[in-house]
Amino acid sequence: MFGYVRYDLPNLYIKDFELYKAMYCGLCKGIAHSCGQMARIGLTYDMTFFSVLLHNIAGIDVKIERQNCFEHTIKKQPIAVTDEMTDELGALNTVLLYYKLTDDIEDGDKGRGKRMWFKRGFKRAKKSYPALVALVKEYMKAQQAAEKSKCDSLDRAADPTAELMQRLSRHFLKDKATESTDGLFYALGKWVYLIDALDDYDKDKKKGRYNPFALAYGSESREALIKEHGEDIAFLFDTLFYGLREDLAQIKFYFNRDLTDNVLLRGIPLETGRVLRGDKPVKMQVDLK
Repeated sequence: MFGYVRYDLPNLYIKDFELYKAMYCGLCKGIAHSCGQMARIGLTYDMTFFSVLLHNIAGIDVKIERQNCFEHTIKKQPIAVTDEMTDELGALNTVLLYYKLTDDIEDGDKGRGKRMWFKRGFKRAKKSYPALVALVKEYMKAQQAAEKSKCDSLDRAADPTAELMQRLSRHFLKDKATESTDGLFYALGKWVYLIDALDDYDKDKKKGRYNPFALAYGSESREALIKEHGEDIAFLFDTLFYGLREDLAQIKFYFNRDLTDNVLLRGIPLETGRVLRGDKPVKMQVDLK
């Protein structure tokens, strides 16, 4: 469920790549503030982008300063100064990862040792941001219920995660939330859930785990699924992207939107194409040296 929200590097301006790196490091520091040093190892690209997107829509100016961090103790790097939103997003990053690892363990995967790295951070997040953690827990339970019921509808299966993203956007944007931001974040949540399920098709089939695409189409493998139903699946994502673009066009951005447009209009469709082709993911470049 993590790692799919990516930029399109060949079409990313240098200024925006530098902004992304600064926000990435800023979120890392935000995790340390809210959940402790150990939780920093769980930093995700997805949450970095949500930080960029939410700061811009909320009109919160990002200040970038040259700072040291635990990885770069000698040479200072351009890092986004943390604020209240960054710290809370750092807590959200830890909470989502903790619940994902818990879900993996319940599905029979190994992960208890890894989850221990985030247990203390999760407790700190729960103490500092009880409403945020309660919100995530509510929709995680709804997602588990949908999966345990063997829901064979792609839309219904993705709905809890999509609604969670929508509710989280309202939580952070407050009076800046609109119908268009609701639609945008709902679409993002739905896309993340579905692209993850599609990417995990063969693994889920092999382990006998729930997968909405397997129940909806019944193909023996992901390769067979794309061969037999690829047009239908591509249409599903194209429809999702159309709604996303429509909502995006109605949202007011307070600062430069080149980075957000690159991710939403280019990076996400490219990542969808990669999964549909069955290609391996390309390592994201966030070189701070």
